[in-house]
Amino acid sequence: MKGDKISTKKAIGETLIELGKENENIFVVDADIGASTTSLDFQKVFPERHIDSGIAEQNACGMAAGLAACGKIPFVSTYCVFGSMRMGEQIRQSVCYPNLNVKFVCSHGGLTPGRDGATHQATEDLGVLTSIPNMTVAMPADVVAAKALIRKAAEQYGPVFLRMTRDAVEVIYEEDQQFELGKAVVLREGTDLSIIANGDTVRLAIQAAEELARRGIEADVLDMHTVKPLDKAAVLNCMRKTGKIVTVEDHNIINGLGTAVASVVCENGGCTVKKIGIPDRFGESASYDELMQMFGITVENIVKTGEELVNGQ
Repeated sequence: MKGDKISTKKAIGETLIELGKENENIFVVDADIGASTTSLDFQKVFPERHIDSGIAEQNACGMAAGLAACGKIPFVSTYCVFGSMRMGEQIRQSVCYPNLNVKFVCSHGGLTPGRDGATHQATEDLGVLTSIPNMTVAMPADVVAAKALIRKAAEQYGPVFLRMTRDAVEVIYEEDQQFELGKAVVLREGTDLSIIANGDTVRLAIQAAEELARRGIEADVLDMHTVKPLDKAAVLNCMRKTGKIVTVEDHNIINGLGTAVASVVCENGGCTVKKIGIPDRFGESASYDELMQMFGITVENIVKTGEELVNGQ
């Protein structure tokens, strides 16, 4: 599997079925697009534990809150843009305020909706949800991480939001890789620079580090899959070891991964942090690769930014 290109949303249906076989309290609440997110696969195996709200995301959240209040473990599945902002008030009031055990496992995160345009590109979702108390927020780098983190979400009590991609992304992990929510994975050790990425940008960070090594710069690469709670110890280690950090994310750089990292750095003595991601603007209709190029979320820009940082520019 490693090296293949697979959408992380492919992990949703498969993993939920596995969990459903292991635990009769696992339920799925869809909002009409379960065929696209793959969560509808659960309905074929467990029709009595599957609910479709129709195109009514707020109702889906309310149904999930009710299930959780009765001791069930509901997974709500829709697109990230709807699973964050469309049902944002219900997440805050009905799930996070009473700290209910509801999981949101959503696809089409970031720029991967591509030609569907800005209305379907969730570029603010992680920032919106990290600001709500009791919510855990994460984005896996590949399908291996996605399967593992869905399982971890089921094991952990409380609200969790997992962000998946629509487009296929390269598998970077071996199938036996271990993951913990709130714990970064160190993929490469370096002494000159630290690159902290999450989701579909982790593969770019790895490639950039390899190119930087050819230019004489050794970089750490961290998969910071969990934005909240952030692995502060990992950030502090980068700050003290290299003193130069580049963050990379498929998300608005306001209140995303870069902001979370910079906040930890500022509170603990400081070092230089450069953020690569989507600027303060909406996306547009184009292919996923074209959009990533448009916003500079590329191997070339990571290398350029890293070189400038190391060389004091």
